[in-house]
Amino acid sequence: MGPEILGELVDRHARALVLYARQWCAAPEDVVQEAFLKMVSYQPAPNRIVPWLYRVVRNAAISASRADRRRRRYEAAAAECVLPWFEASADTVLDGRTVAQLLQALPAELREAITLHLWGGLTFEEIAEVTGNSSSTAHRWYASGLELLRERLRIHVRTEF
Repeated sequence: MGPEILGELVDRHARALVLYARQWCAAPEDVVQEAFLKMVSYQPAPNRIVPWLYRVVRNAAISASRADRRRRRYEAAAAECVLPWFEASADTVLDGRTVAQLLQALPAELREAITLHLWGGLTFEEIAEVTGNSSSTAHRWYASGLELLRERLRIHVRTEF
């Protein structure tokens, strides 16, 4: 199958295939892309390409949905077995779940710098190596993240207690 035919098929059917796959899975674009890749490598080419594409997309979308449900069940079960990030002490008014939620709500780069430094034990130079930034940027993200956490914790403590 030549690139012209492939381009025409994508132009004509990709949007409808994505819409069709969306009823089963959260990443329909990925499923459709995989179907087109499968079609290109399929030898000999299917006799009726469009119904074949819909069947492949349908099967892949259903499989992706099942895999996603399995993954979520597995992650939920694993999360129940994991020790909490924070352990409440007698002199604190915060519980670990609250702090974890506030940490999760931080921008990704701030959260990453905090977790790499506090839980990973990495230096700012090592964090810079992991993230592809400078050590001063890693330190700035860490400091900004802690400050933002402090602000949100103060607001949370005032509204809760």
